[in-house]
Amino acid sequence: MTHLSLEVLFSILVILILLSAFFSGSETALMRLNRYRLLHLIKSDHLGAKMAHTLLQKPDRLIGLILLGNNFLNIFASSIATIIALRLYGEDGIAIAAGLLTFIILIFAEVAPKTWAASHPERLAFFASMIYTPLLKLLYPLVWVINSLSGLLLKVFGIHVGQHTEAAMEHEELRTVVTEAGTLIPDEHKNMLIGILDLQQATVEDIMTPINEIHGINLDDDFDEIRKQLLNSSYSNLPLFATNMDSIQGYLRTKDILNIIHHDDFNHQKLIDTQRDAYFIPNNTSLYKQLINFQQNKQRLAIVVNEYGSILGLITLQDVLEEVIGEFTTDPSDSSPDIQQKSDGSLLINGNITIRDLNRSLHWALPTNGPKTLNGLVLEYLESIPEQGTSLKLYEHPMEIVQMEGSTIKLAKFQVSNSR
Repeated sequence: MTHLSLEVLFSILVILILLSAFFSGSETALMRLNRYRLLHLIKSDHLGAKMAHTLLQKPDRLIGLILLGNNFLNIFASSIATIIALRLYGEDGIAIAAGLLTFIILIFAEVAPKTWAASHPERLAFFASMIYTPLLKLLYPLVWVINSLSGLLLKVFGIHVGQHTEAAMEHEELRTVVTEAGTLIPDEHKNMLIGILDLQQATVEDIMTPINEIHGINLDDDFDEIRKQLLNSSYSNLPLFATNMDSIQGYLRTKDILNIIHHDDFNHQKLIDTQRDAYFIPNNTSLYKQLINFQQNKQRLAIVVNEYGSILGLITLQDVLEEVIGEFTTDPSDSSPDIQQKSDGSLLINGNITIRDLNRSLHWALPTNGPKTLNGLVLEYLESIPEQGTSLKLYEHPMEIVQMEGSTIKLAKFQVSNSR
C-alpha cells in the first residue's frame, strides 16, 4: 500500500468507512424487522423478506458474518489511516489518526447508520439480505470456525447456548401489542380484540346477573299475576322457580309462551310443560370456555352455582358476546343504566354494578381479582357494614354512600374531576 498515492488511499478509506456503515446499519435493520409483517410479506412472495427470514432463522451465523465483515473493514481502515498519517506527519501523526478515525467511525459508520436503520429497517434489511445470503455461503467455513470457537469459549465459562427458539408471546404481551398498535387498528376493533383476549382471564362470576337481580316467574304466584308478568316482560328468557330463586327448575322462552298464552286452556301445567331444562355451570368457568360450552350445548342461558350447589346468578350468551363487541342497546342514551351523571359532574352508581363494567365504562382500574361488584368491593375495603352517608376514598376515587338497603349498598356517589 505504501506505493499508492494519497488520493487513492483516501478514496479506499472512504469506501471502507461506507462499507462499515452498511454492515453496522444492516445488523440493526435485520434485528429490528417486525416478524409478523415479515411473515405477511413472505406470504406475498416478497424475495427480500424470504431471504431475511432465512438469515434470521440462524442469527448466530448472521451475526458472525456481519461482525467478521465489520471488524475486517474497521481494522483495514485503521491500517490505511496509519499509512496516511505516516505520510503526512510522520510517527507523531499515528496518535492523531487513531483519534480522528475513531471519531469518524463512531459517527459515520456506527451511530448515524444504526439510527437511520432503526427508523427504516425494511429498506436496508431486504437489500442487505440479498448480499448476505450469497456472502454467507461463500464465507461459511470461516463463519463456522468463528462461531465454534465462540461457543467453546462460552462453555469454558459454563455458559451453554442452546438452539434458538422464538419465545411464545404471553397474554399481557399480546394485549400490549394490540393496545399500542396506534392507528394500525381502529379503536372499535382494538376494543374487540382486547375483549377476546380477556375472555380467558375472566370468569362467568365476573359478569353474571346476581341472584337478587334475576327476573323470573314464581310458580307459587296467582296464575293471573303470572300471565301479567309474561305479557309485560321485556326479557327473552325467564327462569321458573317455586317460592324463592334458590329453587330454579327451568326457564321459559317468552316467544314460546306468546304462542299459547291467550289459549283458554293455558294454565300452570301448560306453563311447566313449556319450560326448558335449566343449564347449570360452576362459577369459576372462564368466559372463553363458557362461550364454547354455549355453542356445543346449543344453549343461550346458564345458571351459575358455587361449589356447594347454591345459585349465585345467571349468565346469557349475550352477556359473553357483550364482553367482546360491547353492550347491545336500542337507546344510545341508555348505554350505562347503572351509572348516572349529575349536573355537578358527580356520578351516581348502582352498588350492584360489576367491577368490570365500572372499569370499562369509566376507564378506571379497580381490582377485579376479589369482589365482583361495587358493593362487595366497598365492604371488603371497609371490612364492615357502612352507614348511609359514609364517605371514603376507594382506591383514589372519593365516594359517598347515598343509599343502603339492609346490609347492601344500593347507591353510591363518586366525585370525578373529568366528565365521562
